Amino acid sequence: MNEEMLVSYPTHCPYCGAAFDLLVDASQGSHVTWEDCPRCCAPMQVGVEVSVLADEIEQVTVARDDDIV
Repeated sequence: MNEEMLVSYPTHCPYCGAAFDLLVDASQGSHVTWEDCPRCCAPMQVGVEVSVLADEIEQVTVARDDDIV
């Protein structure tokens, strides 16, 4: 993990609706990971899309773990 590429991303839990800042690591490139909600501890799928040319985050998607297809 490259601390210089950590970005604070404001989001909401898809389960309980709690607002929080999610630390997203752009140094891993585009990826999917799971994080637990800091309030209700429910598992959330986090999809991160990183621009190949600029190494910048283009989009972050947070979804319920049971919404994974």
